[in-house]
Amino acid sequence: MGMAPTPALTPSAVAASMRQAAPHAWPTSDDTDRDAYLTGLHPGADIDHRGTPFTRLLLQSLLQALHDPATQKCRFGEALFDRARFSGGARFDQAEFAGSAWFRAAEFSGPAAFGRVQFSRLSRFDQAQFSGDAVFSEVRFAGDAGFSGAQFADGARFGGAQFAHGARFSGAQFSGVAVFDRVQFSGGAQFGGAQFSNAARFNETHVTGDAVFDRATFSGPAGFREARFAGHVAFAGARFVEMTRFGPVVCTGTVDLSGAVFEVPVTLEIAAREEVRCERTRWESTATLRLRYATVDLSHAVLLFPVAVTAHPAPFTTDTGTAVDERLLQSLEDRVCVVSVRGVDAAHLMLTDTDLSDCLFAGAFHLDQLRLEGRCTFAPTPTGPRHSHHIWLCRWSPRRTLAEEHHWRAQASGRPATPLGQPSSPRYWRTGPHHPDHDQTPDPEDVAAIYRQLRKAFEDGKNEPGAADFYYGEMEMRRHDYTGTPPGERGLLWAYWLVSGYGLRASRALGWLVAAMAVTVVLIMGLGLPDSSPQQVASGAIPAGGGPVTLIVDEQNPELTLRLGDRFTGERLDQAFRVVLNSVVFRSSGQDLTTWGTYIEMVSRFTEPVLLALAILAMRSRIKR
Repeated sequence: MGMAPTPALTPSAVAASMRQAAPHAWPTSDDTDRDAYLTGLHPGADIDHRGTPFTRLLLQSLLQALHDPATQKCRFGEALFDRARFSGGARFDQAEFAGSAWFRAAEFSGPAAFGRVQFSRLSRFDQAQFSGDAVFSEVRFAGDAGFSGAQFADGARFGGAQFAHGARFSGAQFSGVAVFDRVQFSGGAQFGGAQFSNAARFNETHVTGDAVFDRATFSGPAGFREARFAGHVAFAGARFVEMTRFGPVVCTGTVDLSGAVFEVPVTLEIAAREEVRCERTRWESTATLRLRYATVDLSHAVLLFPVAVTAHPAPFTTDTGTAVDERLLQSLEDRVCVVSVRGVDAAHLMLTDTDLSDCLFAGAFHLDQLRLEGRCTFAPTPTGPRHSHHIWLCRWSPRRTLAEEHHWRAQASGRPATPLGQPSSPRYWRTGPHHPDHDQTPDPEDVAAIYRQLRKAFEDGKNEPGAADFYYGEMEMRRHDYTGTPPGERGLLWAYWLVSGYGLRASRALGWLVAAMAVTVVLIMGLGLPDSSPQQVASGAIPAGGGPVTLIVDEQNPELTLRLGDRFTGERLDQAFRVVLNSVVFRSSGQDLTTWGTYIEMVSRFTEPVLLALAILAMRSRIKR
C-alpha cells in the first residue's frame, strides 16, 4: 500500500491539530505553551510521549522540531512512544534514534514508514499494532530489536534491514505479505510462535547466530531461497500449509524440522554442516529432500505419502542458473548420512546415494518395502585381525553390515566406549549410542529380522547380488543367537559358515575342495591303490571220460604290500589324481582299489561334489540378475 503525500504545514494547521489531541499528551493545554514546547526541542532531544495520540499533522510538527539541518534528518535522543496512537499514517523515514526507541503497544492506524531509519540502541515494538503497511526497509538496528507479539494487519517490509544484535519476532502476527529479503541478522533471529497468514519471504537472508521458527505457522507460500544461517536454525513444531519449495538453504549448524508439518508437496534443498533433524516430522503429501553434507535423523517421522531423501551431487543452483555460495561449508566431505529411520513406515521412504553406515533401522516398519537407489553405502566389517577366545584367526570377511550388528558385536566383545567426539577405529566393531547398556542394544534375533527385511527389499528390487551380504548377516545373527536358534540348527549354521560362508564365499568352498582333494589323493596313494592291478584266474575240472569243461573265473583281491616309501610315486600319484577328479564330478574311475580305497572314494564322491556345488552357488549369487 502506497504512502499518501503529506500536506504542507502552517502554524494555524498545527494549532488546529493540537486542539484535537488529548490535553495530557502535551506539556500544557495552551496552544502557546505547546508552541513553546516544540520550539524548545532540538535535534537529538529526549522525548516522552507515552500514550499520546498523534495525528499526521501533530507527528509532522514533532519531526520538524527535531529536524537537523546539517544532516537533513530527524534526530531523536531517548524516544518513548509506548502505547502512543498514530492515526492517518506515521512517517519516520531516515530518522536517527541515538537513544533507545520504545514503541511498545503503539497503534498505527495508517501506514507506518520507518525506511532507512537508524536505531543506535535498543528498539522495542512489542505488542505494537500496524493496521496499514509497515515499512522497515534498509533499517539499521544497532541494538536489540523487539517485535514480540506485534500485529501486522497489512504488509510488513523489512527488505535489506540489518540487525546488529538480537531480533525478536516471537508471537508476531503477519496478516499481509511479510518480506525479509536480504535481511542480515547478526545476533540471531527469534520467530517462535509467529503466524504468517500470507506469503513470507526470507530470500537471501543471512543469519549469524541461531534462528528460531519453532511453532511458527506459514499459511501462505514461504520462501527461503539462498538463505544462509551461520548457526542453528529451528523449525520445530512449525506448520507449512502452502510452501512447495524450501531453499536452497546453507547452514553451518543444525536444521531442526522436528515435529514440523508439511501439508502440500514440497521440495527441500539444504546444505548443512551438521544435522537435518526430522524427528516426528509429519509429511502429509509427497516430499523430496535434496541434501548436501548433512546428517539426517528421521526417527519416528510420519510419512503419509512417498518421501525421497537424495544426496545432491553438486552445489545447488538459483533460478538464474548460478551456483549457491557454499563457502560456509568449505573442507567438508561431500556425503549425506542417514543416522536413523526408527519408528518410520519405510513403505513410503526412498533413499538415494546416502551413507547408511550409522543408520539405526531397529523399530522401523515395512523395511522390506524400503527403496534404496543409487549408491547407498553401509558399514564395512573391521579391517583388523579377527580373534575369538584369545585365539587370533584370519581377517573378517568383507561385507556390508548394519550399525546394529556393530553395536551388538562391540558389546559382546567387551569393547570400551568410544570417547565423545573421537572417530571410531576401522579396525574394530563400532560401539553404539547406548553402549554398553544391554537392554538398549539390539540382540542377534532383532538384527537378524532387520537383515531379513532389507534382503527382501533388495530382492524385490531385482538386485539379488546386493542382497547377498544381507543374507550373510542374517545367517551370522542366527548362528550367534543362543536363545532363538535351537542348538542343532546352530550346529548346521556353523558348518555351513565354515565350509562355504553360507553359500556366498566361493573362495572358501574352493579352498575346502582343493584341501579335500589333496587329502583324498594322499589317502588313495597311501591306502587305496594296490601293488598292481589284480589278475583274473580261471579254475575248473576236466572230466575223465571227456565232456563239457566248467571253468570258474575269479579275480584276486587287490592287495597293498608295498613299503610306505614306495607308495608315493609319480605313477601312483597320477592314478590317485584321476580317481579324485572322477569323484569330484560324481563318476566312478573304474580303478581297482583296496577296501580302504573303496571307502575313501565313497566319501570323496559325496563331499567333493557338494563343495563344488557350493562354490558354483556362491559365484552365481554374485552375478545373478
